Amino acid sequence: MGDRHESLSVFPETVKPEGFYAVLWYSPRAMAHDQPVKALVIALTGHAAAAVYSINRLQPDSLCFVLPEGAKSLVESEVQAKIEHLPRRWDWVILAQTGEFVSCYQALARTLPEMLRTWDVQPGELVIDVTGATPAMAGALTLVTMPMSSRIVSLVPAREGQEEDRIDIAGESFVWTQVNPWDEAATVSRREGCELFNRKLFAAAAKLFREVEAKVSGGQKPLYRAFADLADGYDLWERFHYRQAWEKLKSAVKAFEMAALWGGPPGLTPLLPAIKANAGFLEKLVLDPAPVKDMQALDLLAHASRRLHGLHDSESAMVSLVRALEAFAQRQLFKQYQIKSWDVQPEQLPQALQEICRSCWLEDLDGKYKLPVQAQFRALAGLGDQMGQAFLREWPTLKPLLDAASHAVLGHGFEPVKAERVQQLFGVVVKLSGVSEATLPKFPVLNV
Repeated sequence: MGDRHESLSVFPETVKPEGFYAVLWYSPRAMAHDQPVKALVIALTGHAAAAVYSINRLQPDSLCFVLPEGAKSLVESEVQAKIEHLPRRWDWVILAQTGEFVSCYQALARTLPEMLRTWDVQPGELVIDVTGATPAMAGALTLVTMPMSSRIVSLVPAREGQEEDRIDIAGESFVWTQVNPWDEAATVSRREGCELFNRKLFAAAAKLFREVEAKVSGGQKPLYRAFADLADGYDLWERFHYRQAWEKLKSAVKAFEMAALWGGPPGLTPLLPAIKANAGFLEKLVLDPAPVKDMQALDLLAHASRRLHGLHDSESAMVSLVRALEAFAQRQLFKQYQIKSWDVQPEQLPQALQEICRSCWLEDLDGKYKLPVQAQFRALAGLGDQMGQAFLREWPTLKPLLDAASHAVLGHGFEPVKAERVQQLFGVVVKLSGVSEATLPKFPVLNV
């Protein structure tokens, strides 16, 4: 990778100079140890002792130096021998012009991301040390590593009289400072995640929220975990995994309530009633023990609406809509007449349908009689049910719409279905079922 052709010689594994563990340049009383980090990128221009302190404090598994050509010898002579725990992997990036931002940025952008990918560094696992960086180096490093870093550290000279957190290194007094850039930058990413959610791209939103969770400091992690759970929940719901979706939404509600209690982001509190209403809908659906669930048809109808208006996916919307039409018939047959459309007894049907049931609707594999969609409504009509009779009255309008569904690519044909056809059928299904669109479950709009 460009300037890294000599990188494997930085810390020879077979050579450990005398005094490797004994020679230290900083006050032992001031030495602190953080939890070992996955990867450390450290800028080095001249203050080797500060670099040694940072490396020994952070104990990185992987280490990369960013430095000018002239500082390579400094690493080999003044840093290498004083590292307490050798990193498993190391490398360096050589900068030709440490005082020019553009030059620094180009060199780092061309090398660091690929290096971190090779080292399998995940978002949030990288620490940047800018103690020895020029302003140009620090700016370029911060910008290039932003997707992966969760901490920027620096040793700054201690002010006169400042004793707290003071570190003595090679006769100089410093204070260890650190900042997580994502604690502020997360707001922008959160809004991007909300936009993905509102476009019904739930999996993409969940991925973004989890990346932010990995990068922000501990106090903010539960909030972004809740956003990720929320997006996961609605993604599961969209794929009809109701129980898992319900569990995710309940988890998100609890976390949001706690975040709101402690002054969470604006817009969080008004969001809670909609999520709770959705969780309540899922609870009824999940806990309904009946073989034909009372809320299923409503969910299918709402799913078709989201596909049509949210994703502008007419084909999938039409499939869901035809299924919703059938689900309303199945619900009515079972609730009012204890008829299972997938396992009907001919004697349960009106007299006019019994013979055709025996001759046409028998499945040879399992020996069960199964009613097609139109037959379900004809059975309802023959039983005197208002929904079935309304179906027969609407049949001249329904026939071309169901034909369009059948001819669609996801039906049985080769013609993409038009959104207008889906909307027309949606109106008929609403009319037949007697459902008000206001009663359908609606996914929330995130504006947090």
